[in-house]
Amino acid sequence: MKLHHILLAAALAVSVAAPAQRMPAEFSKVYNPEIPASARLCGDNIDLDRVDMYEKFDRELTSVVYTHGTTMLIIKRANRFFPEIAPILEANGVPSDMLYLACVESSLNPRAYSGAKAAGLWQFIASAAKEYGLEVNDEVDERYNTEKATAAACRYLKKAYNRYGDWASAMASYNGGMTRISKELDAQGEETSLDLYLNEETTRYPFRVLAFKTVMENPRKYGFYLQDKQLYQPRKYDVVEVCGPVESWAAWAKDHGISYSTLREENPWIRSKSLTNKLGKTYKVRVPRKSSLSRRSAGTTVYNPAWVGR
Repeated sequence: MKLHHILLAAALAVSVAAPAQRMPAEFSKVYNPEIPASARLCGDNIDLDRVDMYEKFDRELTSVVYTHGTTMLIIKRANRFFPEIAPILEANGVPSDMLYLACVESSLNPRAYSGAKAAGLWQFIASAAKEYGLEVNDEVDERYNTEKATAAACRYLKKAYNRYGDWASAMASYNGGMTRISKELDAQGEETSLDLYLNEETTRYPFRVLAFKTVMENPRKYGFYLQDKQLYQPRKYDVVEVCGPVESWAAWAKDHGISYSTLREENPWIRSKSLTNKLGKTYKVRVPRKSSLSRRSAGTTVYNPAWVGR
């Protein structure tokens, strides 16, 4: 046998007899968020001492905390949209905690569209949108109009609150429908949706809203550190009223000093390249100011000081 064959055989024998020692893998520590004994949601106290309440909230808070990319993006977007949404909630007598319902619904993506065909920040399906006063057709879809959709969501939530007397049940009905929540309250003999046995998605819903509120009121406590310049800024714009047809939105945009892309981004309710407007309705079109479209000139505002800092 040649020498190199002998050496190779010896090496293989040693390898089989004494496999190399592997160093143990090292992992970063993962901490479970602290769950308080109780929490406030829309002015009501949620008792988290109950085992079921504790576990439901623990699941949602842990999920929000450790879905880092999505949660951080929502905080950034909130700085843009909360300044517009919050005053509408207040004007309609809806608690500010409903801001976090929009976070759950759409991740504050104004162009969000679900598999169930729900659209916009508040995720209305077409039939519900029309019921609460929104126009939905091939040319105009006001589910994507932040101002009008928020007002419609307020009408729904106030109607639900007047029926149930508590905001948690109104939230659950936003997910599962008033008919279902009312039916189950009667069938199970309970007074609030928090005590109902429901499908998993609707059961989780109020606790997910509470989880976003908890994290977004104090992001640094849960490891989210942002600078003010990283938050998305509210747009400054002029409003142009359109009372007749528009043959070409692209040409209209150029006439107003913006691109068609910018027009659609700032007015996602526009759903076609033209507007027939046979009824002569008045539509308010947002034309962003040039200074608002540049990070350098837009300036920096912070809606919630707790969102930034070290």
